[in-house]
Amino acid sequence: MKKLTVIFFLLSAFWGYGQKQWSLEECIVYARENNLTLKLQQLNVQLAELSVIRNKAALLPGVSAGATHNYNYGRTVDMYTNQFATDRVQSNNFYLSGNVTVFNGFRLINSWKQSELDAEAARLDAAQTTQDISLSIATAYLQVLYALELVNNAHNQLNITKLQLDRTRKLFEAGAVSRGNYLSLEAQSASEESQLVNAENQLSIAYLTLAQMLDLEDISSFRIVVPEINLPDTAGFLLQNPDDIYRFALNSQPSVQSSEIRIESAEKSLNIARASRYPMLSLSGSWGSGYSGASKRISAISMNGNDTIGITSISSDYVLSPAWSYSYETTPFADQIKDNVNKSIGLTLSVPIFNRFNTSTAIKQAKINVDMARIGFEQEKRNLQKTIQQAYNDAAGALKRYQAAKKQVAALQESFKYMEVRFVEGAANPVEYSDSKNKLITAESDMLQARYEFIFRSKILDFYLGKEIKF
Repeated sequence: MKKLTVIFFLLSAFWGYGQKQWSLEECIVYARENNLTLKLQQLNVQLAELSVIRNKAALLPGVSAGATHNYNYGRTVDMYTNQFATDRVQSNNFYLSGNVTVFNGFRLINSWKQSELDAEAARLDAAQTTQDISLSIATAYLQVLYALELVNNAHNQLNITKLQLDRTRKLFEAGAVSRGNYLSLEAQSASEESQLVNAENQLSIAYLTLAQMLDLEDISSFRIVVPEINLPDTAGFLLQNPDDIYRFALNSQPSVQSSEIRIESAEKSLNIARASRYPMLSLSGSWGSGYSGASKRISAISMNGNDTIGITSISSDYVLSPAWSYSYETTPFADQIKDNVNKSIGLTLSVPIFNRFNTSTAIKQAKINVDMARIGFEQEKRNLQKTIQQAYNDAAGALKRYQAAKKQVAALQESFKYMEVRFVEGAANPVEYSDSKNKLITAESDMLQARYEFIFRSKILDFYLGKEIKF
């Protein structure tokens, strides 16, 4: 059985060695590249940048061109000859027009500047999401490491108990100890096996949580690299001031900067609403020409005798004039386009007088939005300050608990060693042995929890100090 156990252990170790093990840096990079929330944020940034281009282009003149090709049947007045036409008439019209806003209360300029502010806020939101993802991944990674240590400690404690149980069983079979002592130690072993199962379940949940945060498909084979985690410099930590950390984070955290930019964006919205009170002046111009099949010109002239146009008063002689015959042809397309050119240029002024209080209502709403943005900025700063203060207090408390638990574990380890010697010599019963060991297990668990709590809170403070999250 022992040989089979060794073989199974070696196969498991070989199988685990062949698996990919994820470091914290790899987890963070993978999450940043594949997180759907971050991808949505990046798309929002692209949309905001396109809005900047659109609003900036609105300052340029608008130019359009068009052409028509028509056939007219029946009696109508031709637009180029101003004569009635009854036959089928082909007509074409070509035009090029442009317009530019000269003044509209600086609405276009403020819209452009607001879109730039919104784009910058969107980029900062994406940066904040990236940082939040990194911190969340680091938290989950740390939870896996904590669960691994719990499993390792549970294994070690169970092995110690099994050694004592094996020794006690032999003594019981030899009649050196009572059945009650043997059963008490067996119950201790069963309790520690249950604790090991609970620790392994906690580890599975921690792995599952981290794998789901990474959106991995293969969760069962997911494993992490176990780095050597050193306790943060406690002396350096105690020298830190939460107010100094807050002042640094105030100028570096994207969420705070984004909230501040949104105040400026809201103020631009107020200026845009006020622009509706001002007159609007625009400049427009156009060029056009066309062709009509009803447009004719003389193609040939011939003399066809004489026509009497009058009689003289003295001799009563007839006054004659040559009679001319005219031949017509449709005016060529190119000539008509050149002859029918029309141009225009003009200014349009629009003065607002009364628009059912829409402008005044929009201005009031914009002012409220400015106040809300300012409150949101103050709220963001206060939340940041509370988070840093809470993290610092939690870290300080965890450090105190860890230092106290460390002393307690050291004392209980010595006590357990002494109890173990007494138990082997038969001077202590299994109840005393189990009680001493349970106290040690509880103290080690509390020390581990305080240690990782201090590490985690310290990493949060490092995060707000702009330091890279790594173990």
